[in-house]
Amino acid sequence: ALMGAICRGLEGIHISYLQARELEQYTVLLDTDLIVYDDVKNLQLDSKEVKNKVTKMELTVENEIRINIQRVAEGHLDLYRKLNECVKLSSDVRAKQELQDVYITMHDMKLRALA
Repeated sequence: ALMGAICRGLEGIHISYLQARELEQYTVLLDTDLIVYDDVKNLQLDSKEVKNKVTKMELTVENEIRINIQRVAEGHLDLYRKLNECVKLSSDVRAKQELQDVYITMHDMKLRALA
């Protein structure tokens, strides 16, 4: 059974009827023989409060956490670029060292030939 709020007069009967009709959507959710509008009204208010809290949490995620993730990503990109620069520099140093080894070997061979 569905029961709207207790109201006065003909207008009140209509309002109570509309409230009872509104309760029909809760018959599946609530396993009870009697659903009273005032009880469900409190649930609706609690539901709105939960929705507001979820919305605030979503905004926090969007506004604060997303920015922090972006900062970490930017820092990661900078580190990646610096690593690539270091790898290139290391390759250049290794190439120069190999060239110097060749020159040293050539000069060593010339010195031995002179001796």
